Amino acid sequence: MRPDINQLITTLRRGKGTHVPNVELGIHPVIKERFLGRPVVTLADDVEFWHRAGYDYIKLQPGVDFNPGKLGTSANLMASGDGTVVRKWASEGTGVITSMQDLTAYVLPRSDEISYERFEAVRALLPEGMGVCGQYGDIFTMTWEMMGFENFSMAVFEDPGLVEELNNRIGGIVVGMFERMAAHPAVDILWYSDDIAYASGLMVSPALLRKYFFPWLKKVGDLARAAGKPFIYHTDGVLWDVMEDIIACGVDALHPIEPKAMAIAEVKARYGDRLCLIGHVDVDMLSRATEEEVRAQVRRNIQEAGYNGGYCAGSGNSIPDYVSYANYMAMLDEVRRTNDDPG
Repeated sequence: MRPDINQLITTLRRGKGTHVPNVELGIHPVIKERFLGRPVVTLADDVEFWHRAGYDYIKLQPGVDFNPGKLGTSANLMASGDGTVVRKWASEGTGVITSMQDLTAYVLPRSDEISYERFEAVRALLPEGMGVCGQYGDIFTMTWEMMGFENFSMAVFEDPGLVEELNNRIGGIVVGMFERMAAHPAVDILWYSDDIAYASGLMVSPALLRKYFFPWLKKVGDLARAAGKPFIYHTDGVLWDVMEDIIACGVDALHPIEPKAMAIAEVKARYGDRLCLIGHVDVDMLSRATEEEVRAQVRRNIQEAGYNGGYCAGSGNSIPDYVSYANYMAMLDEVRRTNDDPG
């Protein structure tokens, strides 16, 4: 199918387009290289992958470095954007920021150090009908990862000023990136990612999320609304306790409806009139199930969530390097088959 960014936008706004779009937050370079049969080196290579694989968009991020290596610490402490290039472990104990002195010494990126070159360059490379999704996130995640989760949890009560200052500094940088992306003529869709929940429940209380997270999500939602661009939000986990908060922040589409956390039919029944739903093919299924099981899940998702539009097909998180390539291809092919024969 030829790309059609306008049909994707229609779907993200809960309309019924001409097809069920494919949507992913991240796809590992190994998977892209196998698909193309060559390394993905240039932006043109990346555009070719997203186009040939059947996506209506390419996802781009600003070039920015929050690298804690500036203090000589392990790179496993930082979020990588979409989490698909390298595996990492977040610090459970103490991170790189444990005091106001640490924060003062830490070198956060300046606005003039952030690059938007890929957004400029991509415009000459896009096939007709293909669009751009501008993505970044992790204000909440970077706050607790920089501090270490235990240290963050204690500081919320013992040193809230430190938590607030770090959260505000990171939030200001990230929202500044979204201001640029919202205003950029190459960007059609805004996508913010920041995990706030496990399959068993929220990572912290709704009250803490309303203090340190949702105000930032709303700022991005307000930017999207003012620019007239759809707004996707990614978080794993079970979200029933804060679904109204998410919607109130101006989110148009929720990704990835983690299968172990929430049934997509229930989410559709309760919130399908206010949220487009994306994903819900479990990554474990993509890694270990049969191709027919994957195809059956794709058909089930479309039946349960896409019967009146407002659903985009995809994984229940992202496409890491360890998924079965055959299963990933089966997922894409089954979406294509369903689009060709919706009956």
